[in-house]
Amino acid sequence: MGMPSLEGRVAFVSGASRGIGEALARRFAERGMCLVLCSRGAPALPEGERILARRLDVRDADAMEALVPEIEQRFGVVDLWINNAGVLEPIAPVRDVSVQAFRDHVDTNLVGVFIGTRCYVRHLRRQGRGGVLVNMSSGAAWKPYEGWGAYCAGKAGVERLTEVVAAEEASIGLRAYSVAPGVIDTAMQAQIRAADPSDFPDRERFVERKRTGDFNDPRMVADELLAIAFDPERRPAGVAVRIAFDGEPTTATAR
Repeated sequence: MGMPSLEGRVAFVSGASRGIGEALARRFAERGMCLVLCSRGAPALPEGERILARRLDVRDADAMEALVPEIEQRFGVVDLWINNAGVLEPIAPVRDVSVQAFRDHVDTNLVGVFIGTRCYVRHLRRQGRGGVLVNMSSGAAWKPYEGWGAYCAGKAGVERLTEVVAAEEASIGLRAYSVAPGVIDTAMQAQIRAADPSDFPDRERFVERKRTGDFNDPRMVADELLAIAFDPERRPAGVAVRIAFDGEPTTATAR
């Protein structure tokens, strides 16, 4: 059957000012989709006939909730909702991380995903139909990295939250996935390579990736997410999905 036309389909992307979020926005626009983009900085694509672009913080539940009626009035139903906004810091051993730094991190990487997820589920229930939810995850959800206590904990929480929502909302036709996109050379990767080895002992492995160019192409990742959402032949069997380096999405079994 393959990928249907995406012309006029509606996608929401948070964290759309740079990195993976920017790549998703640009690739989705090329495919003729209508876009809702939000980020703390200015979204990568400006407001337009097919683009609703807003500066907002995903931690702000009131602002996120207020955005949804605007989306409904402008575009109707959101077919694909991607909670992508996230941060990496603090990078340090747990013993050296302040309580406030940990709370701030989880407030974006887990609570922000919860807020976005809840907005989308409520939206779909009002519309009386299903849709596709993608919460961006990471290999750090399955593997411990020294110095990434907050990041690993937050992404593991995203995985389980997504599994719960997939079970709770299956009756309305929601398909929910936590997707680890692989390593992509973004500003976050630059942060990793700049980390103090005493805080992040695995740094040199990421420096080596930069030297060899061992990264996933963000445009390829965008296409894989579209395939997961809209191509029945590429529909994953499970909730947790890892996009491998060769671009083939595989259901993650590592825990």
